[in-house]
Amino acid sequence: MTLHRTRSIAPVAVLCALVATLVAGCSFGSGTSSPSSASSSTQASVRSAAPVTGGLAGYYRQKLQWTRCRDADSCAQLRVPLDYAKPTGRSITLSVLKVPATDPGERIGSMVVNPGGPGESGVDFAAAATGVYGAALRKVYDVVGFDPRGVGASTPVECVSDKQLDTVIESNPDPRTKAQLAYSDGLLRRLAAGCLRNDSGLVRHVSTVEVARDVDILRAAMGDRKLTYFGASYGTAIGAAYADLFPTRVARMVLDGALDPTSSTLDVNLVQAHGFEVALRSYVGACVARGSCFLGPTVDAGVRRIGRFLQGLDDKPMTTSSGRTLSAGDAVYGVWAPLYDKASWPFLDTALQRAFDGDASLLLTLADAYLHRTPDGHFRDNAFQVFNAVTCLDHDDGIPSSQVSRYLPRFEKDSPTFGAIFAYSLAVCDIWPVHSGVTPKPVHAAGSPPIVVVGTTRDPATPLVWAQSLARQLARGVLITRVGDGHTGYHRGSTCVDDAVEGYLVTGAIPKDGLVCR
Repeated sequence: MTLHRTRSIAPVAVLCALVATLVAGCSFGSGTSSPSSASSSTQASVRSAAPVTGGLAGYYRQKLQWTRCRDADSCAQLRVPLDYAKPTGRSITLSVLKVPATDPGERIGSMVVNPGGPGESGVDFAAAATGVYGAALRKVYDVVGFDPRGVGASTPVECVSDKQLDTVIESNPDPRTKAQLAYSDGLLRRLAAGCLRNDSGLVRHVSTVEVARDVDILRAAMGDRKLTYFGASYGTAIGAAYADLFPTRVARMVLDGALDPTSSTLDVNLVQAHGFEVALRSYVGACVARGSCFLGPTVDAGVRRIGRFLQGLDDKPMTTSSGRTLSAGDAVYGVWAPLYDKASWPFLDTALQRAFDGDASLLLTLADAYLHRTPDGHFRDNAFQVFNAVTCLDHDDGIPSSQVSRYLPRFEKDSPTFGAIFAYSLAVCDIWPVHSGVTPKPVHAAGSPPIVVVGTTRDPATPLVWAQSLARQLARGVLITRVGDGHTGYHRGSTCVDDAVEGYLVTGAIPKDGLVCR
């Protein structure tokens, strides 16, 4: 069973650290129960933002108390209401981190950032600002990241033990028989039951719209009249929701590796399945172009070999030198992780060659990097526990697992390697016990300044068609297209993209709509 998070931080540095003991050197590049209902605030349209009155006023009046953390950074806690429909009720806390502008005399203000997920830590993302953002941005902006509600160091969603989560991840990623479907459905139900048991209120209030409302309280608590925001991957959904709620409070906004707010669960999975297939074919194509490719003489042959290898693990998982087992579920993540950044492709070369020779240790290490899992099987955060809680509040249009088979031919046509895996994901939000009633709707952000949307032609996780769609929906959307591989477009080796994004954020210079960069 595979959970399709959209992550955005370039994994190459993480992979390099994790595989240092397995691969000599790291010179591959430096790219950087019964169904329950959610509250009325979750079901509300993103265009129904309440004015800052009554119970919300106290939240908006708070000022962040910064303390020194992580060497030269500053940390604070932000208080927000659990339920915006009942702001005088329970409150929760969000963890916030600020990396100060490198030139205080030239400082413009704060730039709030989010790396994706759902479930990625914005605190960690901001702390890594030196490797994520160019010097021009860091000179004039305090880079501010926050862990969204339910995530990481904020009030967290906690569901199951590491061992139980591993059982979910390592299960058959494309169940087909009645017995397999019943087993996988049961795993999801137990995961959800754990979330509800530990904090049923929080699980009902981790939607993207609620996170966007939190961002506005963060803006006010920092003393900023308007918001400058950089969202990557799922972080673009937060930004788009914010712009639709509070269009006149946007200063400058970049949405890189965009999601499409109009996409149904069926659309999301079909498009992403095809995106990963395209990325895999690009990876294999590079191998073939070098000559004597270990995968085969043609792209089709190489892709088929990887597919057969993954399918074989369904029946016979591989034992690694550490004694841990590589399942089909793990192996899929191991293949996906390097597809997010072309600089990581050599890791995948080595991992697959060794796995074909009987040593799956490096492929498992790559899976661990994607899963935020340590070599001893411990998860470093709750990213994979919060994913379904957020996704299913935002997309309450799941399809029963008993009906998935009717969609399989379409998925397998669009993605012969990964289609069946994505098809089963159609059932996740049908099984999930918290139902919001929310279905996809366009965002327009009428009244906002220009918003820059960035898409990449062979992005596996957030394919270009989503960026194109979001840019069209926004009243003043400006699209930049990067021609290339990997996830997201900024700081991925294109000076054209970097100059356009940084010029916009630093000086307000609006890029030409439809700009194409290589």
